[in-house]
Amino acid sequence: MKISKELKTGVIAVIAIALLVAGVNFLKGNSFFGGDDKYYAYFPNSGQLATASNVTLNGVIVGKVLNVEYVPSNPADRKVKVTFSIQNKDVKLPAGSTVEIGSLDLFSKGMMIMVSADLSKGFLKPGAVLPGRLAVDMMSQVKSYADPISQKVQAMMTSIDKMVTSVSAFWDATATSEIEKSMKEVKIAIERIGNVAKEVELLVGEERIKFARIMNNVESITANLKRSNDEVTAIVGNAKKITDDMVTADFKGVISNASETLKTFNDVLGKAKNGEGTLGKLIGDDKLFNELVNTNKELQELVEDIQAHPERYIHFSVFGAKTKGVPLTPSEEQKLHELLDSTTTN
Repeated sequence: MKISKELKTGVIAVIAIALLVAGVNFLKGNSFFGGDDKYYAYFPNSGQLATASNVTLNGVIVGKVLNVEYVPSNPADRKVKVTFSIQNKDVKLPAGSTVEIGSLDLFSKGMMIMVSADLSKGFLKPGAVLPGRLAVDMMSQVKSYADPISQKVQAMMTSIDKMVTSVSAFWDATATSEIEKSMKEVKIAIERIGNVAKEVELLVGEERIKFARIMNNVESITANLKRSNDEVTAIVGNAKKITDDMVTADFKGVISNASETLKTFNDVLGKAKNGEGTLGKLIGDDKLFNELVNTNKELQELVEDIQAHPERYIHFSVFGAKTKGVPLTPSEEQKLHELLDSTTTN
């Protein structure tokens, strides 16, 4: 059977159209022959995600992004709808899984599936909606780090600019003249310090002689002390002996005797106060005191009468006449004379 050219051309055209459709679908992210499971996710921002971007699971490509569209009717924080497919029939998504838009490498964006570890709730069916979120990309991280640094650099540059302006305003002809004046004063001060150093050197030279004399005197004093060492040792020995004697002295016995004496004296005073004993009677008995006064008075009168008229009491016979009065022995006469002499003296 002979095939006509028209039939061949038609078959070739159909095959070409089929390949074109398959290629377009493949470029869109579908499998070559279609039939992939589709899922959906909503995001507040697309994160520059493009159609046909890879969908990865644990770093392995398992699908493609089929469509990224803006949905005005969705809530304000979820207006970007992303449709993606799972081309691997063995991949099942557990309930509770999420998707994240982020950078797969330095140059490409993609979606990453975060599989839930809880399998008790079963698996999601094709057409289900997964919670989506945006990952912080590298540029955002760099910007978050760079913005504070940039602000600090700008503030520092402003401060440097102000400092330079201040220095420029200060560094004029007046400042130059002031600096020259200060340098001259520093030079004068250095010259004065040199003069003071010379004077100090002269003073040290003069005082060196005095210091040598002082050291000679100190040496002579130490020699004298060395010669007096034996005498000092003897004095220290005597002092030690005195302290030993004081330590060994019976201070306790002396204090005890003094205490006994004071106690006896207190007893005597107590008895005298109470009128006991001779001293107590003398102190407490006015009658005895008056009698003693009267007796003393009469004795004084008797002595005075004996002095005035001794012949009344003592008679001497020169030529053997009889003796008148009271006869006295020689010892009694001696006592009488002593009594008269003591009375006259008082």
